[in-house]
Amino acid sequence: MSPRRSDSRERMILSAAALLREYGAGGTSVDRVLAHSGAPRGSVYHHFPGGRAQLIDEAVALAGDFIAGLIDAAMQADDPVEAVDAFFVLWRDRLVESGFRAGCPIVAVAVETNDDAPQLARSAAAVFARWQEALAALFFRHGLTEERSRRLGAFVIAAVEGAVIMCRAEQSTAPIEAAAAEIHNLLLHTLRDRPGAEPGPR
Repeated sequence: MSPRRSDSRERMILSAAALLREYGAGGTSVDRVLAHSGAPRGSVYHHFPGGRAQLIDEAVALAGDFIAGLIDAAMQADDPVEAVDAFFVLWRDRLVESGFRAGCPIVAVAVETNDDAPQLARSAAAVFARWQEALAALFFRHGLTEERSRRLGAFVIAAVEGAVIMCRAEQSTAPIEAAAAEIHNLLLHTLRDRPGAEPGPR
């Protein structure tokens, strides 16, 4: 059975997101997306009248939604430390499964200059903000102040993204494992010392 016409659009967005992880925004050309997705050439401007910039923008949104869903699932854990541990494990596993070829598609867009499509940087910033807010809500729910929760949310995302980049460069999980261990200890101490927390061993 042949795929529905609308499948071409979805396949192209999925392919663009996958290619962003490996090749960055500069390396994610329309030709490469077509080859990866198997979509017909004529479907590009039919589905994406804004061309390559629109395609990449929608791929960023899709990838952002996917990771946000994983964060939201992890946030259901009763223990916020376990939730953040699981977030680091998720990224470590994605690195290993791809042979350290695939990083974060949001970073891929954020670090490149896109003067012809400034909306891409704005879209990447919005995705990072959404992830940080999800983490901040978790920390706030567990008794930290709103300001501290926001700072920790930003710090966790920064630590993960920086570690992913280092892991790809070093072809090793050591950077993300080190970052995960330090964040784990930081959260243990921070949550132990929060106002109203039951005293624990020091």
